[in-house]
Amino acid sequence: MKKIIITLDGYSSCGKSTLAKQMAAHLNYVFIDSGAMYRAITLYFIRHGIDLVNVTAVHEALSRIQLSFVLNEKTGRADMYLNNENVEEEIRGLAVSNQVSQVAALEPVRIFSVAQQQLMGEQKGIVMDGRDIGTAVFPEAELKIFVTASPEVRVERRYQELVAKDPAITKAEIQSNLEMRDHIDSTREFSPLKKAHDALVLDNSSLTRDEQLELALSWAKERIESA
Repeated sequence: MKKIIITLDGYSSCGKSTLAKQMAAHLNYVFIDSGAMYRAITLYFIRHGIDLVNVTAVHEALSRIQLSFVLNEKTGRADMYLNNENVEEEIRGLAVSNQVSQVAALEPVRIFSVAQQQLMGEQKGIVMDGRDIGTAVFPEAELKIFVTASPEVRVERRYQELVAKDPAITKAEIQSNLEMRDHIDSTREFSPLKKAHDALVLDNSSLTRDEQLELALSWAKERIESA
């Protein structure tokens, strides 16, 4: 059976990564978390105080960054490694979330990341989620899904994800963060977030994880059979 490339794009906290991981597991495909790559780059920039308006500093920083996904035998998932350091937990915090959209909007950062992502997809059989995967990274992907959900649902999901790690966090903080990221992602000059013209829309506001997975897998099987 032929393998295809599946892309999932959409706003923050729409459940893209959860769905992408589930699809990859069911199809025996490789899941690539593009968001983790941008978060790891952001973490490096934060740690080293990189001035985002200094193009030379940004290029020099990128030349010192090595990204890789390494299987975590305990969880069965691939963790993000930054220069051989497991940063999976640290990149999920609010400090990185507050800056990742600004970093990801930089043209050198996107060129650096997209080149690596395209190499990962050369053999197909991958599921990748992000903001511009179906439009800029893999415009010829056989299946493109644009995932969406209502703002209220997205805030609640993000809150449930973070409150266990930071009990002091508020929904107002999360809403502000999501609104900021939505604006930056949608209006950035280079590779903005937008729905590919041939993407299928999946609004999961009122769907369970099992329901959205069933729908997405039905689309995937159709495309795989016709590949």
